[in-house]
Amino acid sequence: MKILFYGDGPWAQLSLIKILDAEDIEVKGVILRYSSQDPVLREIGESADIPVYVEKNVNSEKFVKFAKELNLDLSISMSFDQIIKKELRETSKNGFINCHAGKLPNFRGRNILNWALINDEKEIGITAHYIDDGIDTGDIISQAVIPIEEKDTYNTLLKKTHKKCPEVLLDAVYKIKENRADVIKQSHIKGSYFSYRRNGDELIDWNWTSRKIHNFIRALAEPSPGAQTYLNDEKIYIWESEEQDYSKYISTPGEIIGRVEDGIIVKTGDTAIKIKKISNNIDEEKYIPSIPVGRRLGIDLYKKIFELQNRIVELEEKLTDAENKK
Repeated sequence: MKILFYGDGPWAQLSLIKILDAEDIEVKGVILRYSSQDPVLREIGESADIPVYVEKNVNSEKFVKFAKELNLDLSISMSFDQIIKKELRETSKNGFINCHAGKLPNFRGRNILNWALINDEKEIGITAHYIDDGIDTGDIISQAVIPIEEKDTYNTLLKKTHKKCPEVLLDAVYKIKENRADVIKQSHIKGSYFSYRRNGDELIDWNWTSRKIHNFIRALAEPSPGAQTYLNDEKIYIWESEEQDYSKYISTPGEIIGRVEDGIIVKTGDTAIKIKKISNNIDEEKYIPSIPVGRRLGIDLYKKIFELQNRIVELEEKLTDAENKK
């Protein structure tokens, strides 16, 4: 079986190694991302005497012609960053497949592991599917489920899926090779879709429940950019938390209500949560916080509004002075 492998990052590296160890599969080439070429993936390909290519536009007439001439049985995309259009998909006899870290048809889109933790999911899926014109909407070939444990963070879940994805992908390749792929169509299922996370999405809202804040913190643990909040107008990064057995009551969310040996207790929208590890910068050493009781975390909106009002008054006075001097 002749394949062309498009990829980037650990998912692609481990998947390519798995494929190279398989029998009766010939990798005709490895296509790296144009914008950020993976040196490890290049080394894996070159060490196996496989041609490695970098192409600015894989949907160009020139590249499509090149792919056709390889007489491919299957093409694989693994964390590749270009849209695979129909003409390119048709250069392989059995189409183009992808491995997605989500239990399709739900959890389509980007940053799925983060979103699964934020949504308090109890499992995450790994799905090998055909690529079509939609986003993660192609026919499902193979799927596996990984339980999400209470101790899991983004980092631990990422490692689990890195290990499982190559297995699911190779299972799909052999199902196609042996003509036993009993696909599940998604065309009639709406499913759920998640967008990639942007700057600003990391801010904690202390009005959330303790459970939601705890899930949010573990979802943004390393190598994600960390859950973030403010202390005295300075941004801080929160890396580890622990749920507490506090009664529900109304008070000021974000206020420090206690200090313990291994952290601080912060009031939330329903109960309270222990914050165990913070840092002043994303790259700085993490430490146990010792913020005094009574301080508040988060953005003081009333203070910001007051500052903005004063600034508007100052600008209006300057404009008036400028008009009077004309």
